[in-house]
Amino acid sequence: MKKIFTLICALAFTYVAGAQTNVTVPFKEDKTTSTIPEVISLKETEYDFGKIPQGKPVTHVFTFTNTGTTPLVLDNVQASCGCTTPEWSKEPVPAGATAKINVGYNAANDGPFTKFITITYNGTQNKQVTIKGEVWKTPTTSAPENSGLGFLKNQ
Repeated sequence: MKKIFTLICALAFTYVAGAQTNVTVPFKEDKTTSTIPEVISLKETEYDFGKIPQGKPVTHVFTFTNTGTTPLVLDNVQASCGCTTPEWSKEPVPAGATAKINVGYNAANDGPFTKFITITYNGTQNKQVTIKGEVWKTPTTSAPENSGLGFLKNQ
């Protein structure tokens, strides 16, 4: 019985030791170090509106250049919320040409904001741009009439 147990252990050990040297791990692509050449060059990736009044929608235009050798197609431009609306041309951008993405922000709520817009192009590639700023609360009523103004006019 001991001989059989020793033989089984020896075979198991040999199998495990051999398996350790023959293990192949599948390649997992790291998208941060992709070998796909960058074909979109943005003039800027962030825009700060600064302080803007509540209720006044604002827009900014992000300009980009197709640095590739083939036409660039913007598949989608997606904002992180409904208060941000991107607009872009669905036409392919020829190599070396520039195009624009118009991003609007509805300043309905007061306070600071940071919104992200994801640009998907050529099927699977992504870029992200950011808009930020601060919305200041506007008065709910107009300024009261200055009663001293009438007194000064009569003088």
